[in-house]
Amino acid sequence: MPRKRGGRRHCLTEIDYVTRVFYSPVDIDATRWNALLAKEADPSPFMRHEYLAALHESGCAREAAGWQPSFITLWLGDELHAACPMYLKNHSYGEYVFDWAWANAYAQHGLDYYPKALVAVPFTPVPGARLLARDDEARHALVKALIAHAKDEQLSSLHLLFAQPRDVVAAEHAGLMLRQTVQFHWKNDHPGGAPYASFEHFLASLQQEKRKKIRQEQRKVADAGVRFRWSRGVEISAEEWAFFYRCYERTYLEHGNAPYLNRDFFRRMAQSMPENWLLFIAERDGRPIACSLIGIDPDRRVAYGRYWGALERVDCLHFEACYYQPLAWCIQHGYLRFEGGAQGEHKMARALLPVATTSAHWLAHPSFAEAVERFLERECQGIEQYLEHLALRNPLRRYPAPID
Repeated sequence: MPRKRGGRRHCLTEIDYVTRVFYSPVDIDATRWNALLAKEADPSPFMRHEYLAALHESGCAREAAGWQPSFITLWLGDELHAACPMYLKNHSYGEYVFDWAWANAYAQHGLDYYPKALVAVPFTPVPGARLLARDDEARHALVKALIAHAKDEQLSSLHLLFAQPRDVVAAEHAGLMLRQTVQFHWKNDHPGGAPYASFEHFLASLQQEKRKKIRQEQRKVADAGVRFRWSRGVEISAEEWAFFYRCYERTYLEHGNAPYLNRDFFRRMAQSMPENWLLFIAERDGRPIACSLIGIDPDRRVAYGRYWGALERVDCLHFEACYYQPLAWCIQHGYLRFEGGAQGEHKMARALLPVATTSAHWLAHPSFAEAVERFLERECQGIEQYLEHLALRNPLRRYPAPID
């Protein structure tokens, strides 16, 4: 039997939804979940039921790892009208929106910040839909249900990370405080108004200094005898998946950390979502030495920089594997956008331009809520100034070169 809490009714809107809490994504019907996701303006593969279930079943995002699933759903009869992936957290790792200072402030005043409620995709800072809903009324009701659940469970706070605009509107309407962070995304949009015809055409759109630097970096990798090949979807072999994980794990361990994701998670990805993965493998003298794994959404033609690792050190290999090879592939296959992931101002030199992402926050303690609100007002001003500063460093030429 599904482990769920059923039958609670909250007068969330004029419609009398029933709130049900599921303690495992596996207990939620995958077809219904994915149908809600398909209705959203900003879906991503990482909100698919298969992805969330793989995180849970592999043990990467379970209570033992500090991620206790408490997925909130709204029902009318037997029909699912809204749902979101909520976790109770006893730490702030794997989130990429940093609230450690808030937790420390609570501790200094003898208060418990954890457990807190988090609406997010574990370890995945990809903006997009978080509050899945049939319509805006259900979305607003879902936010109210989240707050009601946080109050019922006496949680310190509720956090909605990397939300799409529709979610932000619903969260702000319910009184949540908004916070912005900055990511860097590339668009297949030549300043002249058409997609890039080739990687060389893309380079021609950059300022001379940036173009020269990229070519120098690519030459260093080529002169080291490194060549690349790629595999996509079901063409990624079991041996290639195993090699990827070897690289991925080693890179984490070299930095003194265990990887968030285990072999079993990627095994499940190969089985349940092969169409959403693209693997670049770097070889030297016929031996694989490094790789990067890129998430892809073939329907929306969006690619996501996700994971990388290397067994040998080659100057500038990271840039080639994680940016230049994926960008060239995106241009060749007509992809519209490449999202470079969290942070990384160095990505601007590769024409990944700054994009503001939004999270929303609710704190139960009135005094701390007021203090955080004042902090966020100052932080928001800083983010605006930061974005203005970055805009002055746009690497694209003011007058783009024509298509050859």
